[in-house]
Amino acid sequence: MPSYADLPLHYGHVPQWLARRMSLLGGAITEAIIMDYGQDEFLRRMSDPCWFQALGCVLGMDWHSSGITTSVMGALKKAINPRSAELGLYICGGKGKHSKETPNELRVIADKTGLPGDQLIYSSKMTAKVDNTAIQDGFQLYLHSFILSASGEWAVVQQGMNDASSMARRYHWHSSAFQSFTSAPHAFIYGKNQGQILNLTDKQADITKQGIMTLLQEKPAHLLPEIRNLIMPSHHEVRAENVNLKRLGSVLALAYDTRPQDFEALLMLEGVGPRTLQSLTLVSEVIHGTPSRFEDPARFSFAHGGKDGHPFPVPLKIYDETISTLKDALYKAKIGASDKKDAINKLSVMSAEIEKNFVPNTNFDKLIAEERQNSWRHGGRTVFGKAAAPAAGDQLSLF
Repeated sequence: MPSYADLPLHYGHVPQWLARRMSLLGGAITEAIIMDYGQDEFLRRMSDPCWFQALGCVLGMDWHSSGITTSVMGALKKAINPRSAELGLYICGGKGKHSKETPNELRVIADKTGLPGDQLIYSSKMTAKVDNTAIQDGFQLYLHSFILSASGEWAVVQQGMNDASSMARRYHWHSSAFQSFTSAPHAFIYGKNQGQILNLTDKQADITKQGIMTLLQEKPAHLLPEIRNLIMPSHHEVRAENVNLKRLGSVLALAYDTRPQDFEALLMLEGVGPRTLQSLTLVSEVIHGTPSRFEDPARFSFAHGGKDGHPFPVPLKIYDETISTLKDALYKAKIGASDKKDAINKLSVMSAEIEKNFVPNTNFDKLIAEERQNSWRHGGRTVFGKAAAPAAGDQLSLF
């Protein structure tokens, strides 16, 4: 049976100054993954809830809220669809009324590509039916995103809400990870156990389901996927217990305790400041990290903060420099000059190497305080406004 975790419901909107940057950086990260690993690997990652949450954090969204799902999918759709022919990816559906457009969008794609439109539409409808009807867990779907590759593989990310509990549940699907829509099909269900539910896709429901399936002459295959568990807390602030301090510390050590010119592999990043190097290292890990590296997605909020100010305001100057550096590296790689891209790739490897012998300290709260005090220098901003300079004499020193 799939594991469960909860996402606190967050209302509000993504301001335009962040939405535009999320689309630019999200598109660049997607392009980098496709360039090195292919479209189907991108779909696999989209079906991994820990990676998806880390992606939302590195893009500047609140680290634990339900809003990550809507905003990330919206940003990726805006970035990917205009370049679908080049990237070999298509994103259909979305939140509310946009979810109802999925069949029409899939028909258009099928007409252009020759992919089996009817089959894809059936898959889209069945994933929604399963999560809304076969699994009666108190959550009503309000978002359905269908991500399709040129090879015909697909992933689905959809989310339901429970107004009574003020919680959301996210469901992840991957076409290559199951054999039947009616027998343990999910790559992951992201939501906390809230008591008795009806889940007719669970293996343990076979006896109940057999009676129903006999009437429908359905003979489902049986496949029990591996499920990774991730439970997100309700508190808004990022606390030390939400982060693997050894991993975060290694990122900071790479950015602040060493100089890029000391490493031959990083010479192409000369001129990039320590704070941008911190962000680029976390972006590099989102692109190249293995699944086990995303069990503490809150760590990735230390790339570009969060729009509500947790763990600190979004540093727009750093965000823009991260986008510029990554996009420049991708452009140069296309014309045969891959040194800069290779240097960014190397950041995640170097951070993991430092981590082996890194001993974390107790400066976590001081780190956040330092980021907040320096936020105004980096163009820090939240939905509440721009970060202000600290009062004279009220300075911290961490690095």
